[in-house]
Amino acid sequence: MKLYVIRHGETTWNVERKLQGASDTELNKNGIALAIKTGKAMKEIPFDLCFTSPLKRARHTAQLVLGDRKDVPVIEDVRLREISFGEWEGKDSRLLPAEMLDNFFHHTEAYQPPKNAESLESICKRTQEFYEELIQKEELQDKTILIASHGCAVRALLQNVYENPSIENFWRGCVPPNCSVNIIEVKNKISKLIEEDKIF
Repeated sequence: MKLYVIRHGETTWNVERKLQGASDTELNKNGIALAIKTGKAMKEIPFDLCFTSPLKRARHTAQLVLGDRKDVPVIEDVRLREISFGEWEGKDSRLLPAEMLDNFFHHTEAYQPPKNAESLESICKRTQEFYEELIQKEELQDKTILIASHGCAVRALLQNVYENPSIENFWRGCVPPNCSVNIIEVKNKISKLIEEDKIF
């Protein structure tokens, strides 16, 4: 099994530095162009299947990457949705409490989600359920699969692949760039990261 885990393309809220979370924002022109460029770079990859977050920006990215490969099944899975920021969603990150935002990106072990938001432990749990279910499927062991998701959800998913994963080192130094791809090889249900945050 080979997995290509991609973060969605750029959105207007990315540019405006607004927290998106579970809000259903769309790709901007640059995000569309970036997804098309990534798709062209991966046009020879024989995808058998695609899983995507149900949010528009991720699903659209998946569709643009797949391009003319209309026969590839695209399956939405809510467990790939981005982390919810609750009452912070849609707000300019520069106007939010500096300490808590700094904790989210740099001191994750101290992060306390705002009202009605999701914790890092929660997103790790649901993406782990998705990942373990996926790699256990016997019928998919020889397949090449595209997974379209979001910055925090991608890092959460990759906790199942990284050596010595931890909440303290959750981000591995950065948020995955828009349309960056993490490539995972799964053999005998053991995962190995082949490429990290690759930009095509």
